[in-house]
Amino acid sequence: MKWQGRRGSSHIEDRRGGRGVGRSVGRAGGLTGLGAVAVLLIGYVIGVDVTPLLEGGGGGAGYETSGALSDQDRAMGDFVSVTLADTEEVWAEIFASELGRSYDPVTLVLFSQVTQSPCGNASGATGPFYCPTDKKVYLDTAFFNTLSQQLGAQGDFAMAYVVAHEVAHHVQDELGILAKVNAVRARASAAESNALSVRIELQADCFSGVWARHAAETFGSIERGDIAEAMTAAAKIGDDTLQRNAGRRPMPDSFTHGTSVQRQRWFATGFESGAVGACDTFSARVL
Repeated sequence: MKWQGRRGSSHIEDRRGGRGVGRSVGRAGGLTGLGAVAVLLIGYVIGVDVTPLLEGGGGGAGYETSGALSDQDRAMGDFVSVTLADTEEVWAEIFASELGRSYDPVTLVLFSQVTQSPCGNASGATGPFYCPTDKKVYLDTAFFNTLSQQLGAQGDFAMAYVVAHEVAHHVQDELGILAKVNAVRARASAAESNALSVRIELQADCFSGVWARHAAETFGSIERGDIAEAMTAAAKIGDDTLQRNAGRRPMPDSFTHGTSVQRQRWFATGFESGAVGACDTFSARVL
């Protein structure tokens, strides 16, 4: 992915550095071993995006932080900022051309280890998530190391896919989808609620694919192998794969994000079509 030296987003709130909240001033430019790892992986991905439903280098990025950061931390912050800026441009254009309305960009909070959100504590165990209460995405960039080293989804576009997926939840919020799903889930059984969660997550995967298609056409930032990286990431974080890797038998009624095959299929649907209308997972008879 070509991202170095490109414009970053002004909608970054950097809380890293150990002193709480940083100032966003964007400018252009008990368990141990395998048991602990298994629980973290399940928490990272299976629990990561459920919150919004229950709650109903040196690129052009620039922002001040609340403390000293390592070179790697700053590079990851810059990468996220550039990726976020790309989502802003793409979704603003799609909202205007396809939906006839304006897009209100999401704010992305970078944190280290733990921080507060209106949807509850954000931590390494929860992973990245979108909180509709304050309309912010929360992300500890250390998750990218887990994605690459423990989950086996390597490459910068695998990271971009994570960012795009969380931004896609904000898109769903902007379109009123999350509120409608929350209302239905409040009256549903646990199994029915999980099934709705799967559809919302697969739609976010599809929206991520739509973004990738437009990013390729608008910025020329997609390089050979990038889409394969996103597809690998989608496969590695499927509910069935995560449960098997945690030593459990996959239980479909407990799925909240979809299987590996489903996540790949819907990302591909979004990328191949480039159209929001192709991402209606709620009407789909086969996921």
